[in-house]
Amino acid sequence: MQTHNGNYQSILVLILFVSSFSATAQDLLRSSCSHARYPALCIKTLSPYATGSATPMDLAQAAVRVSLARSRSLSTYVTTLQSQMQQQAPPSTDRAALKDCVLQIADSVDELTRTLTELKNMRVGTASFQWHLSNARTWTSTSLTNCYSCISGFGGRDGKVGLDVKQRVNSVGMLTSNALYLITRIGGDDNGVGGGN
Repeated sequence: MQTHNGNYQSILVLILFVSSFSATAQDLLRSSCSHARYPALCIKTLSPYATGSATPMDLAQAAVRVSLARSRSLSTYVTTLQSQMQQQAPPSTDRAALKDCVLQIADSVDELTRTLTELKNMRVGTASFQWHLSNARTWTSTSLTNCYSCISGFGGRDGKVGLDVKQRVNSVGMLTSNALYLITRIGGDDNGVGGGN
């Protein structure tokens, strides 16, 4: 019976430890996302990455990865759409806007890729930390600008292509906006920045 009670206590301690770890991770996630431009989206997309050992740096990197994945998907979509529209006759009024959009989203993908690399090279307390942080913020901001430049190219037209592209780009823009906020947040004195991959 004593052995049984001992096992029970060990399991209980383990459960409490894991629960505490989980609560700490969720607290970090909520505090990190609470002032993001799209807090509910921030929490939803980053919940899988809020592990017990997660740091603000880990969440920032995860946010960039999510945005980058969606941006790559968007780039593939608009490139395919452009190819289809080039075969249409007469030319669509959205063709020129879509051509520009393809280039802008491709640039956006490149900038987010550079951002992720920069975040991986950042180490808190080093002389180069602020330089890497500034680069990451600049590239993410430029990526966001490119997203919305793509949208503005369609103007006020309400065609199916324009509306579909705008919806998809807005979705990516929201993720990138949250990523930019989380990157900015790790520059604080109490950021608890860790390594991350």
